[in-house]
Order: sequence, then C-alpha cells, then structure tokens
Amino acid sequence: MAHYTGPKARINRRLGIDVYDSSGAVRASRRRPFKPGMHPWRRRKLTPYGLALMEKQTVRHYYGLSEKQLRRFFAKSSRKKGNKGENLLLMCERRMDNVIWRAGFAKTRAQARQAVAHGHFLVNGVRCKVPSRIISAGDEIAVRDRENLKTQYTKLIEEVDRDVAEFLGVEKSEFKIKITRLPVPDEISLPVDINQVVEFLSR
Repeated sequence: MAHYTGPKARINRRLGIDVYDSSGAVRASRRRPFKPGMHPWRRRKLTPYGLALMEKQTVRHYYGLSEKQLRRFFAKSSRKKGNKGENLLLMCERRMDNVIWRAGFAKTRAQARQAVAHGHFLVNGVRCKVPSRIISAGDEIAVRDRENLKTQYTKLIEEVDRDVAEFLGVEKSEFKIKITRLPVPDEISLPVDINQVVEFLSR
C-alpha cells in the first residue's frame, strides 16, 4: 500500500510535527507530547544519519508518499536545474491531493487523497483518480457535476478555515481550482531541513 495506515498520532509524536492533521491524531499528540516508547526521556541523542532519516520520514508522511515514490520523485527532481531539495518539495506541492488540500476543498491531506481516489474531481474536464498526479500551470480542477458532491463540498469549504495557496485561483461558488502558476520555494508548506533529506537520498 502506497501510504501509511497505522497509528497517526504515534508518527506525529516521533517526528515532533503534526504531519497527520486529522483532529483525532492532533488531539492524541497533544495528550502525550513526548516520543513514543516505554522510556521516552531516556532516548540517546540521534546521530547525523538518524536526524537525516527523521527529516526524510517527515517528507514521506507529510505528503503521503511511499519510499519508492519519494525516490522516484527525487530522481526526477535531480535531473532538473536548480536545488534538488527545493525541486523535490515543489514537485510534492503539485501533487493532486496536496493541491486540493491547499485550496481548502478538504479538511486533511488524507481526506483529499481519498476524494481523488474516489473520483470526485475532474482535471481539465477529465475524471482523475490518481492522488499522485502532478498538476501543471494552467490546469483546472473541478468537482464533478453531481448534486451529492456539490452538497458535500459546499459544507466542506464552509468548514475549512485555511489560507488558500497563492499559486491557486479558487472559485468556491463554481467548485473550481485554477493553477495560475507553479509554486515557488517560499510557498512550500512543510518546514523541513531539505539539505539533510537530499544527503540521505543521495547515499
């Protein structure tokens, strides 16, 4: 299975960041704000390798990537001009599920991933069921023209209180998301030491 389905609060506690943003996972993380395990305060200091591994795992869990997907994305980003790490994160930001989450059409990234997999959205008029699809500048994402889906997303959009990413143009009344341009490094939503991730993946 491509994405993690185990205890999400445990991952949040281990990484020290709410990579899983469902209300249950966040609540559980707040109740026990320390590392998982029997003796969390006795843990030894992480080695440079351990720190780099943690940063890599943060990227994986935040964007819902398998190890294979992450390495494939890294290989693609390495062939482009510019900073490998920034290229990797910018590619992740353009994933279909992440775009829907950043547009405010889902409460969590997991919910956005499930919505795409269930075929709730069209890309340029064609139904898309691939959450990992990389969206390009000029693409238009729209909720399918079904009454039950429009009722569902009307409620979701009203409930989500999150700033829309600046590279997206959202028409909430028409249930449409327009990718006006490609994201830039300042718009990456994940705070991570990407140089350590690059070093780890380059081993």
